[in-house]
Amino acid sequence: MENEIDSIRLNFDQNGLFVLNICLAVVMFGVALGLSLQDFRNIIKAPKPALVGITSQFLLLPLLTFLLVLIIRPEPSLALGMILLAACPGGNISNFMSQLAGGNSALSVTLTAFSTVLAIIFTPLNLQFWGSLYPPTLAILEKVSIDPMEVFQTIVLILGIPLVAGMLVNYWKPNLSKVLSRILKPLSIAIFIGLVIAAFAKNTDIFTNHIHHVVFLVFIHNAVALSSGFFMGRITGLDVRDCRTLAIETGIQNSGLGLLLIFSFFEGLGGMALIAGWWSIWHIVAGLSLSFFWNARKSSVTSLS
Repeated sequence: MENEIDSIRLNFDQNGLFVLNICLAVVMFGVALGLSLQDFRNIIKAPKPALVGITSQFLLLPLLTFLLVLIIRPEPSLALGMILLAACPGGNISNFMSQLAGGNSALSVTLTAFSTVLAIIFTPLNLQFWGSLYPPTLAILEKVSIDPMEVFQTIVLILGIPLVAGMLVNYWKPNLSKVLSRILKPLSIAIFIGLVIAAFAKNTDIFTNHIHHVVFLVFIHNAVALSSGFFMGRITGLDVRDCRTLAIETGIQNSGLGLLLIFSFFEGLGGMALIAGWWSIWHIVAGLSLSFFWNARKSSVTSLS
């Protein structure tokens, strides 16, 4: 018999979904306004931190998430929500957190851009691969009959195109790019937070009755993500500024993209939406707390090796 949490569906109408699409595109456009081809050239000149970060983001985190699912064995929709979040790229708020934490801001921005580009391929690939290895989540994927190509097209539209457009504006009109960036970044983030709150408000009973199922899962999952990014950097010999950046880039996921995919392809499947919705809140709390902690210990950056 299907678990209760696997049978609930969150209410999120087409208008809300359309606004969420636009908001995510604007967020990505705002991030891209601060990027140039030189940022990518710099990575080619010194590729190690970026390669370690991408490995942490798209290979290590999905693997650790899958192992976590095998250990905890949550309800199928919760497990699939965890796998989907691990398959998403880093969120753009990570750039602010990395700077606050005394991390490598340039590396943070570049990793956000790189992970967004690679998410076009790796997000549907990781979702399908890891979701198919666990029988309970495979059953959901087969029932939904999700087409990885449709996920690919959606990500191209809301992330890929705004990324290219933002970089073109920055290249042709750098002064305009700076003005737009100052306006769009805080505005788009505020709108997104408003949408998350609106989604909660429309489904108050569901969240009240079931939020206890995801609080512990998200806490553990996010802690694993943050820790794995940091220690991946330490193991590969990166300096502590880069390690802090990798921790934040790996632990701050684009949960907005996750919510969009859940409402677009999984009809607001309850467990998945609860995981992504609570992650949207918790990763900000955890990320900022860690950033403030590291900010207070900036003097330790030069003493660690």
